[in-house]
Amino acid sequence: MERRGDARRLLLVHAHPDDESIGTGATIARYAAEGAHVTLVTCTLGELGEIIPPELAHLAVDRENRLGAYRMTELAAACAALGLADQRFLGGPGRWRDSGMMGLKSNDDPGCFWQADVAQAAAELARIIRDVRPQVLVSYDERGFYGHPDHIQAHRVAGAAITQAAEGGQGPWQVAKFYATAVPRSVAEAAGLPYFVPDEQVTTEVDGSAYLAAKTAALRAHATQIAVEGGPVRPLRWALAADQRPRVLHPAGRSFRPRPRRHGARPVRRARCAVTRRWNGESPAVRIACSAWKAGRPGSGGSSAWWRPTWRCSRWASWRG
Repeated sequence: MERRGDARRLLLVHAHPDDESIGTGATIARYAAEGAHVTLVTCTLGELGEIIPPELAHLAVDRENRLGAYRMTELAAACAALGLADQRFLGGPGRWRDSGMMGLKSNDDPGCFWQADVAQAAAELARIIRDVRPQVLVSYDERGFYGHPDHIQAHRVAGAAITQAAEGGQGPWQVAKFYATAVPRSVAEAAGLPYFVPDEQVTTEVDGSAYLAAKTAALRAHATQIAVEGGPVRPLRWALAADQRPRVLHPAGRSFRPRPRRHGARPVRRARCAVTRRWNGESPAVRIACSAWKAGRPGSGGSSAWWRPTWRCSRWASWRG
């Protein structure tokens, strides 16, 4: 296989369509614009996502069950908005289904990602790693940030794939840095967020504030899942950590609000995913969400804590802008 030389190569592993835009949209747009080879691997089609527009409600899993196929078109549009040309589905489109929030019966579906054999899924990702040969891989931490089964599984699969890709096989490749997204405790406490890591675990920060317009356009592309509100784009503090079990900090885009997921007629509370979908932050993998979450929203009385981070990882000094 032809080597890609010394070009910067970044691989992101996300659970569902829209996670890439919510958590890492500005980061993707920045490095794609700077000429880095950016690859996105999406693990499921997000078949169990809640549908916001009433005119598309017929796509739901309890009706026509066509949401996954539709979200593929949304993902393609979002990637175009971010300037990302290399998007792949783990194992192929629909290989593993959306597992739904933790504790739901959908977690027991043998075809869902939560039930996937980690070694088998990792082998699929390892093939991509050997093909792309990324220096950096970004996914979630071992808790999936807020506990979504597919986010937790993505972390497990990513870690196992890094090991598999480096061991034997055809064209072995060692990923130099494995990052997971997270919120530093100091930022979380100021914003009233329940999910965080100690500040000292945050090792890396990325300034994506110049690419918030692209992030916002990508969020708008995921219209079944996200309703983007108007107002000026403002960056919020998110972070990355490294060392094979990292967390990272990034800026964000406009405020956006998803509705609680519905399975059948019963509303399901999304474990504060509102914390992930609606927080204007940019974390290389966290979902900021929930219409009920107020902190950081202009005029809501919440804390803003806006800032403009930059890369600080000594081993990745070459990635500085």
